[in-house]
Amino acid sequence: MKSEIEKAILEENLREVERLLVENPPIVDTVSEDGLPMSFVAAGTGNLDVVKYIVEYSRASMNVTDKKHRNILHYGTASGNPELVRYLVERVGMSPVSGDCDLITPYDIAHQGLRARLAYLPEVLQGKAGEESSFREIELFFEKITGFSYEDSYRNPIRTGFYPDPSVVRVGDDYYMVNSSFIFFPCIPVSHSRDLVHWRIIGYAITNPEWARLDELEGGRGYWAPDISYYKGRFYICATYRLNDTGTVYRKQMVVSADKPEGPYSEPVFLDEDGIDPSIFTDDDGKRYMLLNRGARIFEISEHGDKQLTAATLLFYGDQKRAPEGPHLLKKDGYYYLFEAEGGTGEGHRITVSRSRELFGVYEPCPYNPIMRQQDAAAPIQRCGHGKPVQTPDGWYMVYLCGRMVGGAYSILGRETALDPIVWTADGWPIVNNLKGPGVLQRKPALPAGSALAGHESAVEENLFGTGNSLALEWVTPRPPEKDGIRVESGVLSLKGSRLPLSDVGARNILLRRQEHFDFTAGVRMLTVPACDGQEAGIICYYDENTWVSCGLLREQGVLYLQVREHIGDDDVIDGKRPLSGAPKTVEFAVETKGLQRTFYASLDGKEKEELAALQNVYYLCDEGLKRGKRFTGAMLGVFAYAGMTELWVDFTAFSYLPQM
Repeated sequence: MKSEIEKAILEENLREVERLLVENPPIVDTVSEDGLPMSFVAAGTGNLDVVKYIVEYSRASMNVTDKKHRNILHYGTASGNPELVRYLVERVGMSPVSGDCDLITPYDIAHQGLRARLAYLPEVLQGKAGEESSFREIELFFEKITGFSYEDSYRNPIRTGFYPDPSVVRVGDDYYMVNSSFIFFPCIPVSHSRDLVHWRIIGYAITNPEWARLDELEGGRGYWAPDISYYKGRFYICATYRLNDTGTVYRKQMVVSADKPEGPYSEPVFLDEDGIDPSIFTDDDGKRYMLLNRGARIFEISEHGDKQLTAATLLFYGDQKRAPEGPHLLKKDGYYYLFEAEGGTGEGHRITVSRSRELFGVYEPCPYNPIMRQQDAAAPIQRCGHGKPVQTPDGWYMVYLCGRMVGGAYSILGRETALDPIVWTADGWPIVNNLKGPGVLQRKPALPAGSALAGHESAVEENLFGTGNSLALEWVTPRPPEKDGIRVESGVLSLKGSRLPLSDVGARNILLRRQEHFDFTAGVRMLTVPACDGQEAGIICYYDENTWVSCGLLREQGVLYLQVREHIGDDDVIDGKRPLSGAPKTVEFAVETKGLQRTFYASLDGKEKEELAALQNVYYLCDEGLKRGKRFTGAMLGVFAYAGMTELWVDFTAFSYLPQM
């Protein structure tokens, strides 16, 4: 039942609104039947006079958001009243690029069609939406306020899914990025872009299984926080090689180089210096250095980075003094600028900067620190840090890691990569996004003259196994696969079944790609049926050997079963298991995902698909889902085959991945 104040607002009865708020000021803090603050209901009507009275004469806060993290400008924009929108932006100070939980901004609402806009208004307000021309007027106003057109914008994160710890280098008109890969092989993806926004994997730092050194490592170990740099015609990639906690040495620093960004890269060299997050800096005199934590320690290296020449010494511990890591040096205008990640990779993550006139001098912390941090605990983009600056033709930008949570608790996509502009202050300090924290919608960096983006669009909607006889570069395996255990011929994948179960670090030939969206559907057609008892194959949603959920065809005591299996720590939960009366020639598996929900389907020999199991909470596919070992990666999906002690080859085709936007 609607309250008196809600009725008065919906009727746009200003005098009645005034009377009710004078007689009972706290009623402005009540919410509607749809859970909206009264100020949002007023904005949704588009009535400027009522909104102005609530803003200027009531106790309503303009900092409140709804359960989707939408603010008053989201609803004001959806009403289609340009005067109201102008008032909220110019007088109340609301931002057209503030994002809700789905990263939808008021600018998006103005740009969308009428049907999409109505989704932002309760049913009772939908008849009050303005005309299309009014929304175009609002969009042009937002263009003036932000300084960029909607078509010239990009949205964070720029790399969704498991792309943590970004490092970027510009060479001519091209940008190259590396990200952590942990125990996944090939190791350390190398990606290319022309505009810092659209990226495509072009190669890997380690592609030789004999050089990977991953076979015995637990999930979450392996190659951490790589850095890419360019020197005298060669690309250098360094990273921390993180071992298991079973010996006396836990960390080493790895260096490879190549004359082409896509590789092939040289055999890895390992430097026996403890620490994490290395980066390489070359000074004006040609001397080369490696930096790494704790804080920012530095030591001289050889020209090719294959030898440590001096002992490590501390440049600066950090501004916040908690978990200082990820150091990068930039020399500009006579200063050495030292960027560090601090606060740990969770909620308090941040980027700080300090500077010195001399490389080994005393570093002065920036008075504006942290230059990047998410201050709003309810905002969609969180845990922002571990950044590296890069100069573009029209200014400076910072690439950094971030994370987005489902239900405020689970980062199922893992740590992602974001991008925001850097502005240099009058006193010579770099600040990111004007100290506003991570941006949602920003102006695209300028392209070099004559450049094009063909072939570099991200968020591919369909991802087959490969073309010809080559596996697509998006695919990886936990640790190197068995030799010749994965084959692709004319788009058909042949996968050799692992002798060890998926829960063992020795399991091989699990083929995976990153989950890049909260909501998606994926499917695959399996052309081979397991022949021996205990064998199983199908589709899998995977985090590491400790947590995964599979949907497959299993042979047990001579009978074929369809089943969904959840593996959580040491426990297996079987869902939707059912026997088949015969052996199908093909099985199509599919999974529909919405946040933490997974619904699995199967179709035999092209018949109508049947639901096997609906899982409501696959929290265990997230960093936060299990307290065991190192969990820094993200949810993945793909195909698997388990053979046991007898041989099994399984053919798959028509893998699809379709985001639900």
